[in-house]
Amino acid sequence: MKKQILLATAIIFSFLGTMAQESTFNKGDKVLNLGIGLGSTLYSGTYHNTKIPPLSGSLEFGMVDNLFEVENLNLGVGGYAGFSTSEWKYTWAGDSYGWRYTNIILGVRGAVHYPLTEKLDTYTGLMIGPNIVISTEFGDWGDGVNNNTASDSGLIYAYYFGARYYFKENMGIMAELGYGISYLNLGVALKL
Repeated sequence: MKKQILLATAIIFSFLGTMAQESTFNKGDKVLNLGIGLGSTLYSGTYHNTKIPPLSGSLEFGMVDNLFEVENLNLGVGGYAGFSTSEWKYTWAGDSYGWRYTNIILGVRGAVHYPLTEKLDTYTGLMIGPNIVISTEFGDWGDGVNNNTASDSGLIYAYYFGARYYFKENMGIMAELGYGISYLNLGVALKL
């Protein structure tokens, strides 16, 4: 499936070749993204609210230039870390009860990059890794709460689209749309 997605992406980008500019992400580049998320993918609905908004960081390394022999179609791989805290809280007759959830997502990512305009690094990719969940019971419901805690983890994956606009040679702004710690991440990109 991954090969099919990468091949389809390469074909699409090859048709855009006449519009391409000089590449802004190349083999040997190292880019650090730091972002804050809008729209949690983890918890929503009645009685849920976010305590610490989704925060993320990723470090990407340029690995291959001219992937599939398509000029300026470049491959990057790297790591990802995301963190968020939310809670589910119910209040009745002056008492409250709930659970606080902390999510830590650690993953590996791979992305193909293709420049559509000058100073804009556009890319799409996949991420996979564990979603570590720690939950804690709280409240003053009835006879009291046991203050139970629980932890769990599962595999999470994400498909995402992103763009980094460099207003300075080594500094820019970034946006990523997809599924992970949040639906939309906005932040800064730093070339190291």
